[in-house]
Amino acid sequence: MTREIILGIDPGSLATGYGIVSWEDNRLHFVNAGIIRPHAGLTFAKRLERLYSGLKEVIGRHNPTVSAVEGVFQSVNARAALLLGHARGAVILAAVHGGLPVFEYSPITVKQAVVGYGRAEKSQVQHMVRILLNLSKKPAQDAADALAVAICHAHSSGSRLLSDSRENTG
Repeated sequence: MTREIILGIDPGSLATGYGIVSWEDNRLHFVNAGIIRPHAGLTFAKRLERLYSGLKEVIGRHNPTVSAVEGVFQSVNARAALLLGHARGAVILAAVHGGLPVFEYSPITVKQAVVGYGRAEKSQVQHMVRILLNLSKKPAQDAADALAVAICHAHSSGSRLLSDSRENTG
């Protein structure tokens, strides 16, 4: 019997969703989900620190074995893409410092894995996450997106390893 506890992460500088599923004998089980929301009045650097520490807290509480993060989407707003890149860096660093390998999935790949259509709307992702995990209600949007990333990892064999915590990078 193999069991993997997957931490899915949907990074954002104002709200970062996390979702944890267990993948056991080719079956998904919901563990937990939530949103880390740094106070909007904080400086950007302090918000990144809050994302990092919040995710480290989640990792310490749930002991996942692997993490999966949603990749960067095409954005016409360069500033928004840059801020998202910083948030991604903070959460990836938290996962690596938590001893987790980090896998990356594009938004299209995540939607394809969960909904069956790579251009699905966020509401469709929420709906399918609720069904796939047998939840009584739809999770909040950022948490649903993170759960979708975790589900995508559970079903994926063609993932891209971003980091390996076992690597010695001196």
